[in-house]
This record gives sequence, C-alpha cells and structure tokens, in this order.
Amino acid sequence: MTTVTAQHRAAQERPGRRPELADFLRSRRARVTPADVGMAPGFRRRTPGLRREEVAQLSGVGVTWYTWLEQGRPINASPQVLDAVARTLRLDAPEREHLYHLAEVAYIPGRQGDTIEVGQEVQGIIDALDPHPAVVYNTRYDVLATNPAYRDLFGVPEMMGTGIRNVLWALFTVPAKDCPIVHRTRELPLMVATLRSGYGRHTGEPAWETFVAALSAASPYFAQLWRSGDVAPPGPRVKTFRHHAASAEIQMTSVSLSVNGLPECRIVAYTAADRESERQMTMLRGRRQEDPAPCRGRDLHRRS
Repeated sequence: MTTVTAQHRAAQERPGRRPELADFLRSRRARVTPADVGMAPGFRRRTPGLRREEVAQLSGVGVTWYTWLEQGRPINASPQVLDAVARTLRLDAPEREHLYHLAEVAYIPGRQGDTIEVGQEVQGIIDALDPHPAVVYNTRYDVLATNPAYRDLFGVPEMMGTGIRNVLWALFTVPAKDCPIVHRTRELPLMVATLRSGYGRHTGEPAWETFVAALSAASPYFAQLWRSGDVAPPGPRVKTFRHHAASAEIQMTSVSLSVNGLPECRIVAYTAADRESERQMTMLRGRRQEDPAPCRGRDLHRRS
C-alpha cells in the first residue's frame, strides 16, 4: 500500500489546496503506465505515465474538465467523478481519501465506486426513447435502468431466473438455444472484450474480481473468452435478436451514449435496422399494451 507523504497530509490543514491537488494528480498519473490499464504504449510517448487525455477517457470525463482539475482550477467535482479518477490512477484507500480532502469533497469511507442506480432524470430520458429500446449499463454490464421497449425485447435480466441484474450473466448462463442474441459466437466475444476494457481500471477490486470469478465458474465459454485477453471499446453495431413471440429475427442498430455525472455508465439505445424488424417491435409493443403485466422471467426468450 502506498504511503501518502507528510507534505500531502499537511495540505489538508491549510487553505489553498488546489495547487497541492494539482501536484498530487500529476504525481499519481506519472506512475500509472498504459500497460497497467490495458492500453498499448504507442509511439512518441515522452512520459512513462498516462497522458491527461488518457486519464480523462478512462475516467469517463471531459478532457478539458480533467485538465482544469489537474491545473488546480476552482471547479466542482462530484464523488462519482472523483471515484472514477481514483480508479484510473489506481489510488489506494489513504490516497483516495486524500484526493477527496484536496478536492474539498466530503469523504465517505467504504463507498462503492460502481454506480448501482440512476436518477429520475436519466430514467426519464430512456423512457422518452420508447418505442425504441434503451438501457443504462455500467462498465460491468450491470443493468441500472431500462425502458418498456427494452423489456419487450429482452426482459430484465433479474427476471430470467438468475436474480442478478447483469446482462452478461444472463447471456452466458442461459442455454445457447435460448440466448436472445442470434449470432452468439460473434457478439458475446465482443461484449467480453468490452468488459475487459473497463476491468483494467478495477483490477483487484473485490466486486469485480468476485464477479469475474463467479461468471467464469458458471460459464466455461465466458472463462475461455476472458482468458483470451481481448480488449474492445463499446461502439455502434447491428445485432440480430430472436424472441419467442416474433415471427422473424429482429435486427437492431445499437448506439452507446455517455452519461454526464455517471462516470463509466452509458445509455445503449436500439433502433430497428429494417422494416421487418420495426414491424416485429411494433408487434411486441402491442402485446405489452394488451397485457401490461410484468414479463414472466425465464420464459421470456424461450420458444414454446
């Protein structure tokens, strides 16, 4: 465990903490290498540590905002953003607390860095996207919020017999013939590679290590893909889905959108890729309007 210097601790007891905050962030950034976070070193790198724009990208914040923070400018920082920066810079518990003090943000010992819920504002946005499916994921693919159209197409993973609100857990533990993703061997490796791109910021964290170990034990296919070490960022894709009530496959274009104030979270919105898929989604929406009762868990994607 890294020891915070006496000079850094002394900054907590005197006014004008911003210059000390700037020095602290620069020193922590310099010790984290690209390899530490799963990035290629690249060419013409003048410093062994991360660049400012890399810290911003990995933390899910704007480059300008992080630059101003590291320059010691008087800007406000939320606990969620500080948690994201702390994870990227691999701060231990004393360093994380020190960062909070320097940023003049109340420190809560033992707070979880992973977002587990969203506010009404974000929920309202994805509800407004209906009839287009939309969901909010964090980096671990935990399902934080959904809209009715998403539930029409997928159901909520916690209702698929697992009790775990995580889409990876649902997809890897359901039998292959019942998986809602048609091209499973193409799409699931990409999802695991996206998971690993976020894992580099959480290596050693109990919640992440427990999740990876448990899913590896539950799914040999996930364990195989995880061992490959592949890394990929989230991005737009055309995915093909099946639904037990649909008369044809459903092709959807997915787009990931970052959410300000929720580091490492994203809204994934889907639009029909062709007219037949749009017709199938309209049919599913009609079923929901005829029977507004909640979806019935594990039978959601299973063909009768």
